[in-house]
Amino acid sequence: KNSRREETEHRSLDTHSIEVVVVSFGCQEGASHWLKETGCQYDMLLDPDRKIYTAFSLGASLKKVLNFSNMLLYAEYVVDNMEFPRGLPSIQDDMFQLGGDFVLDEHGRVLFSHCCQSPIDRPSVEDILSAQ
Repeated sequence: KNSRREETEHRSLDTHSIEVVVVSFGCQEGASHWLKETGCQYDMLLDPDRKIYTAFSLGASLKKVLNFSNMLLYAEYVVDNMEFPRGLPSIQDDMFQLGGDFVLDEHGRVLFSHCCQSPIDRPSVEDILSAQ
């Protein structure tokens, strides 16, 4: 399920001795399902009370998630027959919660901070690695 680019980025992070942790606000069942659906090989922490999200000022936004450019990109994915990870019907999810990418040193100091402006807004691996 991982693309060649994702595998290269994964190796790049590994060679820089970076530990990647995915944080989710969902439940254990949903997290396990997402990891399987996406093929993600990183460890995941669950933050159901969104304390980590709050600490890093990660908000939720209907406007940012459902804006025109995102809807256009999703439509292009559909036209290209790209598969989206499928959720479980038994789990309610907050599709408006925005994420972020952060680099912390061994003392917990934030070296790099990127609060996403949309679900597809992610920094490049090069930007993340330059924060070391």
